[in-house]
Amino acid sequence: MLPPFDPDTGRLPVGVHEATWDEVVERFGWNPRRRQLLDGFADAVDALTEVGCRRVWLNGSFVTAKDEPADFDACWDSEGVDLDALDPVLLDLSNGRAAQKARFGGELFPNVAEADSGLSFSDFFQNERDTGRKGIVVMSIGGKQ
Repeated sequence: MLPPFDPDTGRLPVGVHEATWDEVVERFGWNPRRRQLLDGFADAVDALTEVGCRRVWLNGSFVTAKDEPADFDACWDSEGVDLDALDPVLLDLSNGRAAQKARFGGELFPNVAEADSGLSFSDFFQNERDTGRKGIVVMSIGGKQ
């Protein structure tokens, strides 16, 4: 079960919070814009599932109390993934991830080291520019049923 948002910041408490697909939809899909983003995220999750991905992390303003997030940020576990069969859009990080945003409504990174920090994206996502650490969501792909 996902913890409540912090009433002062609107963010999840610090840490990595496990959730099922149904919990993600229930918690973060409360209006048409958010449901639209969830539809795109579901398409990305389906594409990742098809090539053997087992876990994704969800981040950004989408996992906050913000009513109208611009997009979602996610990263995916590359272990066991058939990269030759992977939709090339999921590896296209060019032009501000424009192809990913157009196709899925958000940005998706393989969970490798972020260039500037050297942290894996799942760790990097837990850093907030101004306030320190924040919470993110991890979902087993098998939980999306």
